[in-house]
This record gives sequence, C-alpha cells and structure tokens, in this order.
Amino acid sequence: MKPTFEKIEPGFGSSFRVLHHTEPDTCWMYWHYHPEYEIVYVPRGQGKRHVGHHVSAYDDGDLVFMGPNLPHLNFSHGVVGDFEEIVVQMQEDFLGPGFLQRPEMENVRRLFERAKQGISFGGETKRRIGTELEKLVSQPPFERLLTLLSVFQQLASSADATALNADTYSLDPNGRDQERINRIYGYVDRHFADAIDVQEVASLAGLTVPAFSRYFRKMTQMTFTDFVNEFRITQARKLLMTDRPIAAVADESGFNNLSHFNKVFRQRTGQTPGAYRRGLRMAS
Repeated sequence: MKPTFEKIEPGFGSSFRVLHHTEPDTCWMYWHYHPEYEIVYVPRGQGKRHVGHHVSAYDDGDLVFMGPNLPHLNFSHGVVGDFEEIVVQMQEDFLGPGFLQRPEMENVRRLFERAKQGISFGGETKRRIGTELEKLVSQPPFERLLTLLSVFQQLASSADATALNADTYSLDPNGRDQERINRIYGYVDRHFADAIDVQEVASLAGLTVPAFSRYFRKMTQMTFTDFVNEFRITQARKLLMTDRPIAAVADESGFNNLSHFNKVFRQRTGQTPGAYRRGLRMAS
C-alpha cells in the first residue's frame, strides 16, 4: 500500500484549489500524499478516516486539516449511499513567502504546524466551519480568499481539535519507516477478515515479534491488536448499513466470536451493533 503522489494545480485565477465532490470515489483504494495542506469537510454520513498512522471511523460527517506529505485515504473509501465532500488545497506559501511569519498570522502559523500531525475538528467547530466552507464553492475569488482566512483563524482558536498522529512522529513518504508501515497496513487491509498471524506480520516488517510490538506502538501510539480491531470495527460499521445478519457482519469483519465482536464494538462505539444499526435506520 505505497502512497501515490498526487500532483495538484490551483485553478486559473486562484492561489488555492477548491473541490466539491457529490459522489463517492470509484477507486477501490486511493492512499496518496501531496506537498499541499488540505482541508476536508464531509457534511454528513459515515466513512473511514485514515490519516498517516491514524485509523478510525467518522459517523456524523468529518472536518480534518492535514499538513504536507501526510499520506491519507480518500474519505469516501467504503462509503455506501449519498456522499458529499468539500476539499481545499493550498501550498504553505500560497500567499507569498513569509505569509505565515506576519505577526497577525501567529495563531494560523501554529495551526499549520499542528496540521502536520493531521487534526480532526468536531462539535460546534465542524458545524460552523462547514457552513463557511460551503460558501467557497460558489464565491468569487476575493470573497473566497477572505472566507478561507477566516476559516484558518477559527480553526486556530477551536477547542474541538484532536491530533490524529503522535506529536513525536514525523512522516516521510519516502522514508524507511513509512515503507515498513505501508507493508503492515497493506497486509491488514488484505487480511483483516482472516486470523492474522503476528509472526507473519513481524517478518514482513523484518522484526522479531517483541521488537515488532515495540516498534508498532512507538510509531502509531497503539498496540497492533488495537489497530486491527479498529480496522475491523470500521469495516463492521460499513456492513451494518446493509441487511446482513449481525453474526455475518461479525464474521466478515474478522471476528469469529460473536460475543467478542459485541464487546469490542461497544468499547469502540459506545453502542451494541444492533443499537448502531437502528440509529442508522432512524437517521435515513
């Protein structure tokens, strides 16, 4: 699962790029990176959030700000049904060299630095900023720029921000660690429905099992077991949108024990699989 480089060019007459998608991406997987910063806003719905080493699910839309060369999966990956997404992409110096060094931009400069970890925003911030981002789609260039600057300032002061990757980890898409992590992630993505042999994964990383366990926790801030369970629960959430029996959902997600599936699902979501499915149906 080596990340693909994406070349991004701003539209004519603009120093940054705004995209509005209304259908899920048809690619089976699009794990990619680019040197631009990126804001992704999904107004509603459920999907997978995979940014750097962070893997989780979003349930009620999403708002994420990502820094340069931070590999991430398309936010529409695995989405069933309606989908809408607004994406804003810009270089760090899109308003000229030294733009972020101006004294008025101090808070925004810190925001851009934090974005290198990937930041997720929730609550009132997501709702308020979402409304602003929706304006970008149809605004003329000057008003669009003013709106984007306002978005940066509001994100910089938000209390609803969550870092998605460890403070101490610096992602390098061409580095040895990233290649190793990509092999591990690719293996889990292909085999999450099977019984995963840690020895085989450790060998794939060129490590002994104890060394692999320490390495994976250092790089991702979670155990390998927790990572696999998170991956499987994300898949289960997708399958619960269908009419499959819950036992079949558990099996297809890699849980060969229904009671264990129920326990892990509740730990991750705060709900039983049945309650989660009922909530989906009430919302549709």
